[in-house]
Amino acid sequence: MKYVVFLGDGMSDLPNENLGGKTPLELAHKPNIDSLASRGECGMVRTIPHGMPTGSDTANLSVLGYDIRHCYTGRSPLEAVSIGINLKDTDVTLRCNLVSLEGEGDYEDMTMIDYSSDEISTREAGMLIKYLNKHLPLDGMKFYTGISYRHCLVWENGHTGFDFTPPHDILTKRVGDYILKDGAGKRFTELMKKSFELLDNHPVNIRRRERGLKPANSIWLWGEGTKPKLDSFFDLYGVTGTVVSAVDLIKGIGKCAGLDVAEVPGATGNIDTNFEGKAKAALSALLSGKDFVFIHVEAPDECGHRQEYENKIHSIELIDEKIVGPVVKGLEEAGESYRVLILPDHPTPLALRTHTADPVPYVLFDSRREKKGVESYTEAKCTETGIFIEEGRTLMGTFLKG
Repeated sequence: MKYVVFLGDGMSDLPNENLGGKTPLELAHKPNIDSLASRGECGMVRTIPHGMPTGSDTANLSVLGYDIRHCYTGRSPLEAVSIGINLKDTDVTLRCNLVSLEGEGDYEDMTMIDYSSDEISTREAGMLIKYLNKHLPLDGMKFYTGISYRHCLVWENGHTGFDFTPPHDILTKRVGDYILKDGAGKRFTELMKKSFELLDNHPVNIRRRERGLKPANSIWLWGEGTKPKLDSFFDLYGVTGTVVSAVDLIKGIGKCAGLDVAEVPGATGNIDTNFEGKAKAALSALLSGKDFVFIHVEAPDECGHRQEYENKIHSIELIDEKIVGPVVKGLEEAGESYRVLILPDHPTPLALRTHTADPVPYVLFDSRREKKGVESYTEAKCTETGIFIEEGRTLMGTFLKG
């Protein structure tokens, strides 16, 4: 038996007046997913427990079957593991975005116009991170370069308990309303302010403006945490597996869980990602002996944050056409029995441009035992079945052992 999770990050949504009162899932042409939904169990699942942070970190851990009430230590440490940072138990990590700010006057009066600096290249970002390590007052701290706009700050002998705000939650808003002004948190605000002074007219950003691109003219710190400790996925479920993703967060979760992590050339975490490469990597893992693959696609979430209506619909269609269809076809041609789980980690509604903790629709399909499902995989159709899983972490056990 082969097990495949197709996770479209932020894929579910709310009915939107700009889409005729529909959701992207309702408008997307997704014949492969709908075919599986018509022959599988469909319902709704709460992936983020009440009172826990509403993020891709908590939600994906829950989908993978972990009780985040007991194992969650923050988002950035998972990314740090993926980057290859050897964390000590006394280290605190922070996620560092390279962002684009715009405005005149004081830093507080700037507006967050892009949390990704126009998807800055890793090469350019590496130059800026190196410059900051040299010129910022980082006593006991160090930056590490990740991918594109996603980087990490490690604080030796640090502590947690800060009320940071993710930059993708404050697009078009005045940053002064979301910076820390008191106590130890003020130190991080001062680093962010100083980074603007250093980066706004850096040669990398001068060249970016000349090319019509947004500058990466500030860091934004958030998502602090400590060294993660996850039980082995194999010890929990008795299956070997591989994670296929473009983003450090999911790769880090995979490494901490003892899963292999596939490296897919051209995987970007956006709608220009290498969809075909992800499908090939997943099939390669399954047909070379792995029992389980977790295929994560970030694109719908990015489109939701950016309020890109057509792109969010199209990203779902690309997942269906270039990943779900080829992987299922490949397993069938190989004569493999398989189970498929399709779901988002959380909604990222276009109208809100941020995550919510609302339940998400899922499909669980078994090639050996087909069921009467729903005609189309949508939020409404999955709700109509009346199947609701309150504890999202239990779904993985049902999927692998049911």
